[in-house]
Amino acid sequence: MIVVLMGVTGSGKSTIGQALAAQLGWEYFDADTFHSVENIEKMNKGVPLSDSDRRPWLQSLRETIREKLAKDESAVLACSALRENYRQLLKINSLVRFVYLKGSYSLVKERLSSRRDHYMNPALLDSQFQTLEEPTDAFQIDIGSSPNAIVEAIRTQFNI
Repeated sequence: MIVVLMGVTGSGKSTIGQALAAQLGWEYFDADTFHSVENIEKMNKGVPLSDSDRRPWLQSLRETIREKLAKDESAVLACSALRENYRQLLKINSLVRFVYLKGSYSLVKERLSSRRDHYMNPALLDSQFQTLEEPTDAFQIDIGSSPNAIVEAIRTQFNI
């Protein structure tokens, strides 16, 4: 199984993903590490990425998911996957499960204001919420809960 944790920047994808993967003994992937230098520079400057900027990034994520599934290995992937067509590209089959880490704009903005050493410019939060197409077929969880409670809810939902 591949569990994809999705949501806007600051929703806790990395924190939850690392904790979930550690508990399960699964490999953890952070989609941020798949971005090109050019994409990172754009985001650092507060410039939203276009679909053409994202295409090679999404293709590399899809290939990673495909490779894990081909080896019958499970993994956790933290990836914004803000649009439905991005999620469809990543959903190779029914073994790819999405978890939508949902939070209010004010909560996420508060979290981003205290964040350090991350290239994502907090000014991009507006564009993230504008781009977000909330999924109707993902397990949805409120990010106001503790990381431990969120991880436990995910494990219970997917029986893992």
